Amino acid sequence: MHVSYLAVIVASVLQFIVGALWYGPLFGKLWGRIHGFDALAPETQEKMKKSMAPLLVTQFLVTLVTTFIFALLLTGFAPGWNVYGLAFFFWLGFVVPTQVSAVIFGGTEPQWVVKKIAVSAGASLICLEVAATVLSHL
Repeated sequence: MHVSYLAVIVASVLQFIVGALWYGPLFGKLWGRIHGFDALAPETQEKMKKSMAPLLVTQFLVTLVTTFIFALLLTGFAPGWNVYGLAFFFWLGFVVPTQVSAVIFGGTEPQWVVKKIAVSAGASLICLEVAATVLSHL
C-alpha cells in the first residue's frame, strides 16, 4: 500500500484552485446570493474577505485529508480499475449525502436548497475527479 505524498499535495493544490474558480468567477455571484453576502455593505464584504485566511487554511487542510484518504482507497483496487468511476462512487456514496444533510439541516433558506446542493456537490465531484487524475498519474 503506497501513497505518493507528492501526488496528494499536487492534487490538493489543484483542487483548491478549482474551488477558487468554482466559487469565484463561475458561481461566486450565486453563492453570494445564497448566503446573503450580496446584501451586505461593501465595507462589511471587504472585512469578511480579509478575515478568510484561517478558513482557507482549514479548507486546504481538510482537502489534504480527503485526498490522502482517497489515495489510500485507490491503493486497495487493482490497477485496471477506473479511477474516475471510483471517484464518482466515492462522491456519490460519501460526499453527496454529507453535503445534502449539511444543507437541509444547516439553516439554508428553502428557495436555495437545491441550488446550494448542486453548487456544492458539483464542486466536490470536479475536485474528486481532479484528484483521481493526479493520483493515477503521479
